[in-house]
Amino acid sequence: MNLVIDIGNTRTKYSVCNRDEVLDTFSVDEFLPSIIKELKKEYTGLDKAILSSVTNYSAELKNALSNEFKTFVELGPATALPIENCYHTKDTLGKDRIAAVVGAYHLYSGFNVLVIDAGTAITFDLLTAEGKYLGGNISPGLEMRYKALNQFTGKLPKVEKGELKELIGKTTEQAIRAGVQHGIVFEVDGAIASFKEIYDNLKVIITGGDAEFFDYKLKNSFFVHFNLTSLGLNRILQHNGEKK
Repeated sequence: MNLVIDIGNTRTKYSVCNRDEVLDTFSVDEFLPSIIKELKKEYTGLDKAILSSVTNYSAELKNALSNEFKTFVELGPATALPIENCYHTKDTLGKDRIAAVVGAYHLYSGFNVLVIDAGTAITFDLLTAEGKYLGGNISPGLEMRYKALNQFTGKLPKVEKGELKELIGKTTEQAIRAGVQHGIVFEVDGAIASFKEIYDNLKVIITGGDAEFFDYKLKNSFFVHFNLTSLGLNRILQHNGEKK
């Protein structure tokens, strides 16, 4: 069994996996070394771990993972992957992005896949049917757009996302919500349509905290997979375990 730890900008998600299956997923403010002992009591076959982090983490946590697990992988630019990474600046590539692409490869090997991660930022990443990760796009996410309109203007209020039926707003709050939310839908739909013109049999997967926002809003078909990053990290861990 495998432990997958994904430390993000604001929250940490960790999952327990049994081979290719994500059994349980938890979310915490901080992953502490004490959690490891609790998990190993509950999941007796837990002997491999992978850590992906976009921020700094303690040497204590790294030491605990190294000591408590037979196999420990710290995801980085040099980590072996089951796909070909064609990104030119691998050291700047977000670990969550490459993990999500590996997860997509595991689900749809042999297909062209567009992975859309709707979180703090919205990322678009392309994987070919041959297993080549070509790169992608990065765009501001929902919350970031709302904050930007408030912080970089003198009078526009901070608006929260909400239900929106009309194409245009008749108050300033409605106009902001219409601009942000319709704008993202138009952007994502347009991106999917453009990729489909170039890549045949394209599968589209949406993941991330705002994935549900796109339900019933996009004209193009897509799949939602909330554990895509965890699935990819687990596959990277398995791939490196196979190499040992």
